This record gives sequence, structure tokens and C-alpha cells, in this order.
Amino acid sequence: MIRHAIIASAFLVAAPLAANAQQGAGVAAGATSGAVGGAIVGGPVGAVVGGVAGAVVGGIAEDHRTRFHHYVVEERIPSYGYQEDVVVGAELPADGVRYYEVPPEYGVTEYRYTVVNDQTVLVDPRTHRVVQIIE
Repeated sequence: MIRHAIIASAFLVAAPLAANAQQGAGVAAGATSGAVGGAIVGGPVGAVVGGVAGAVVGGIAEDHRTRFHHYVVEERIPSYGYQEDVVVGAELPADGVRYYEVPPEYGVTEYRYTVVNDQTVLVDPRTHRVVQIIE
């Protein structure tokens, strides 16, 4: 009888511990899957939030933007009238828009620039997507 009482007592003590261990494992697994899911959904640091899918992140560094904007103004680039909103990720037409090479001192020679609706924009020449709006 005493043996049964000891076994029953041990079971009563061990059951909550086992349940707690399972719950802890579930929390750890949930935290891990949540972190992985958050990384996938959240994307890389600095990515455009709410941007168009496929938008490229990057462009002219902040300390060069004002100088680049003045450069474009001095070049007197004509503005292309675009019917849509000019936003990062917008795809500009391949025809009708004149794209210009970015001078090497601005560090983004893989992109081109143009002026759309009186705004200077950086564009990926392969996709014609706006990468950055220079203000």
C-alpha cells in the first residue's frame, strides 16, 4: 500500500513538471518559428515598407543627395509627365523617358536618373523601376 502511495505521489509531482516542460518546449519552438516567420515577413533591415514588390533598395547616400539634386538642376533635364504617382517601386515606361548616367562620384553607376513630374528619380535601367526619389 505504501508503495502505491509513493508511486501515486511521484506521479502527481512529475505530471505538472512534464506538462510544464512540454509547454516550455512549445514556447521555445513558437518563439523560434515566430522569429523565422518574422524575418521572412519583415524582410531585410532598411527595406521599403509597403513598397511595390520587386522594388530595389539603395541609392545615393544622404550626404550626397543635395549635391546631386543641384547637379541635375544645373543640367536642365526636361521633366517627363507621368500620369501615375511617382513613388519608389513605380515602373516607368521604357519609351518616351530619357535616362541619364549617374556620374561616378555619387557611387551608384548601376542606376540611371531622370526627372519625372519635376522630381529627380534614380531608376534601375533593367526594370525601369524607381529606386529613389531625390529631394
